[in-house]
Amino acid sequence: MSQFYRPATQPTLYFVGVSTAKSSIITSFPRWADYLKIPDAQIVGVDFPIHADPDSYRGVVEFIKSDPLSRGALVTTHKIDLFAACRDLFDEIDRHALLMGETSCISKREGKLLCHAKDPISSGLTLDGFLPANHWENSGAEAFVIGAGGAAIAITWHLMQGETQKEANRPSRVIISDLHPSRLAEIRKIHARFHSTVPVEYIQVSEPRDNDFVTNRLKPGSLVVNASGLGKDAPGSPLTDAARFPVNGIVWELNYRGDLVFIRQANAQKSACHLQVEDGWTYFLHGWTRVIAEVFQIDIPVAGKTFDRLSKIAVSTGRPLDTAK
Repeated sequence: MSQFYRPATQPTLYFVGVSTAKSSIITSFPRWADYLKIPDAQIVGVDFPIHADPDSYRGVVEFIKSDPLSRGALVTTHKIDLFAACRDLFDEIDRHALLMGETSCISKREGKLLCHAKDPISSGLTLDGFLPANHWENSGAEAFVIGAGGAAIAITWHLMQGETQKEANRPSRVIISDLHPSRLAEIRKIHARFHSTVPVEYIQVSEPRDNDFVTNRLKPGSLVVNASGLGKDAPGSPLTDAARFPVNGIVWELNYRGDLVFIRQANAQKSACHLQVEDGWTYFLHGWTRVIAEVFQIDIPVAGKTFDRLSKIAVSTGRPLDTAK
């Protein structure tokens, strides 16, 4: 049995990803646990290749379910594939997970194994934190999300149907691109469940220049999101250096580590195009704090003194250079 599946000897949160050892959470979590007064808690990374064998996902979920001190997990990259492979193993599945067909958080309550999709919450908190007030209503801008995986599903849910904004304050159009027709077909099916009035266009691309073509034609003020995984799970960017970002646009790179070519491309045009450039650091904070709160059954505010302190702790343990500035 792999060392990851040895019975835990202290309360353990698992991090299911691709290259978990490189994440800031590995060094931040022990200090977060001390600050949040979660006694003896530890984090353990579990790495799988992208689109791993379903039995791999079932193995880790079955282990967490049966091991008393394995408290739960945060799942990244594998959210959709793990849900598809393990749905029958969960005793309860929350409404977001059912709607979006993904697992981003696994927790336990009273002997039951619970499946959650926390990304709609964490992505919404992040978007609301950096978008100007009434941005869509005032600008008539569009949103271009590059990549049709779990993060894109969560982000578009917030943009198209989210619970916090009024209907008038939504993008004039949402555009989704992906290399894989199956991913586009899946997100189209999920969007149909949103019953949103926002127009959506789905574009299969074969190379970054196809994404350039879309980016070059966006309305002023539009949002461009790198949800492709390029820059973290694999090197590169979904755009070429020839892409032209929209004037007064907002550029969001979901990653905060890796080669971050997408951020470099945006920063090269920041002054000329009057861009607002955001990296994935706040998204990282919201994503992890929502899962930790769920798994360890504690209250963690989404803003204010405690949240700011957690950010400072994470910065002190190795936050990468502020690439968005």
